[in-house]
Amino acid sequence: MKYRMLGRTGLKVSVIGVGAWQFGGEWGKSFTQPEVDAILDRAAESGINLIDTAECYGDHLSERLIGDYLSRRGRDRWVVATKFGHRFTGFMGRADGFGAEDVRGQLIASLRALRTDRIDLYQFHSGPDAAFLDEGLRACLDEARRSGMVRNIGVSIRSSGSEIQTREAFASGYSVLQVVYNRLDPRAESEVFPAARRYNLGILARVPLASGLLAGKYGSDQKFGPDDFRSTLGSAEIARRVRLAAKLADEELPDGISRARWALAWCLRDPVVTAVIPGAKSPEQVAENASAADLLSEKMP
Repeated sequence: MKYRMLGRTGLKVSVIGVGAWQFGGEWGKSFTQPEVDAILDRAAESGINLIDTAECYGDHLSERLIGDYLSRRGRDRWVVATKFGHRFTGFMGRADGFGAEDVRGQLIASLRALRTDRIDLYQFHSGPDAAFLDEGLRACLDEARRSGMVRNIGVSIRSSGSEIQTREAFASGYSVLQVVYNRLDPRAESEVFPAARRYNLGILARVPLASGLLAGKYGSDQKFGPDDFRSTLGSAEIARRVRLAAKLADEELPDGISRARWALAWCLRDPVVTAVIPGAKSPEQVAENASAADLLSEKMP
């Protein structure tokens, strides 16, 4: 495994992390605690020390599964990131909760679910600019940091980026930007990376495998079940992305390298990206994801 400094947080994180949305039950599968244990055990064995979750992944369900694991395996080796701003209302259902009182309640609930006394990175979760700039929220987050419950704050920017949030993050005390970034969607290179370089902000790349569509496991006629969020993309969009992913792999994939490893290493070729946070449904997927770090010393297209 390789490690990079997460912006100006002082945290040294593995370049491959574990994204934990899937543990909330919206990826076509419900996870048992032993299954989560096996995934996180394999991550730890592979040198991964970063895990990213959110309060709305199954109404703190993902956090509870992670917290149960941490309570038995140990908290200190992990950099734990979670998010705030939404209340889970059902499958792919969210209600905004960016007000200061809402966030105070969410923070306490997240700490309890994660069975920890501090969150290493607490992230504003894909909310509107008005909420991001609210003075009450800013005061709430400053208080959380002074108390030690939160060590650093970040912003998980909506998929198309937010000029205001990107520009104002440094001035508002945010240390990390989480963005959609993958071989199919490289917009962050122009919309976010320049600000990250200027202000020494960490970058976490989410959906680096384009929700699995870059990994080469699915055909253009793939159908996802109603309990899998990818079904909300629509069959035409899924087919378009699968075809584009196949074309890019034909043009760029080095011999002897799996498409998943290539796609993750592609995101990390620019050191402004601190880490990628792909999801995984099995220990085998975690191990393959982790092995993408080995490619960083090799020349990637």
